[in-house]
Amino acid sequence: MTESIRVLIADDHPLFRDGLSALVDEGPDTELAGAATTGTEAVDLAIATQPDVIVMDLHMPGLNGIEATRRIVADSPHIAVLVLTMFDDDDSIFSALRAGARGYLLKGADQEQILTAIRAAANGEIIFGTQLAARMLAYFTASATAPPQVFPQLTDREREVLDLVAQGRANAAIAARLGLSQKTVRNHVSNILTKLQVADRAQAIVQARDAGLGRQSRA
Repeated sequence: MTESIRVLIADDHPLFRDGLSALVDEGPDTELAGAATTGTEAVDLAIATQPDVIVMDLHMPGLNGIEATRRIVADSPHIAVLVLTMFDDDDSIFSALRAGARGYLLKGADQEQILTAIRAAANGEIIFGTQLAARMLAYFTASATAPPQVFPQLTDREREVLDLVAQGRANAAIAARLGLSQKTVRNHVSNILTKLQVADRAQAIVQARDAGLGRQSRA
């Protein structure tokens, strides 16, 4: 008899989490390893229970699903993380993949699609929901002929913020320019420093200007 696929659910919405838990628990070849309500709890449970697959929401209190995925994959690369979320923007998709997720589904997926994706992830496959597959193909087809993008580890928004930082703009000015809160801009800048592996804003500006960013007015 084939061993069941052990699945950990990570989602802060109780009704959705309970529904997924029941689906997995009642599946013919799946069993529930646990359920987490926060990103931090997902990391702790993943390390403790070592499931085969984690079904991960992206938006959770405290540690978000992308950072939780990154920590889980770094500690236990054999665990397959399958993102199941309502966010279908390119930044979220590619940030999740860069963090180590092996699949990405939207919450409109039906129960059979979710179970099929869980099985595929457990078998080492990369899985995308039907509605995302065409977009992924178009993206990579376009990327094949496009010039290389500077700082590919950054999201489009982070690159936009870095360009304004390289122009010498303060966080308040960047927030006003992009229609964001100053807290959001601070978070973007912090992520940029981490991803560029620099200690401070000045070092980030040097890297950005060397790469050709910040060439507009630095007033």
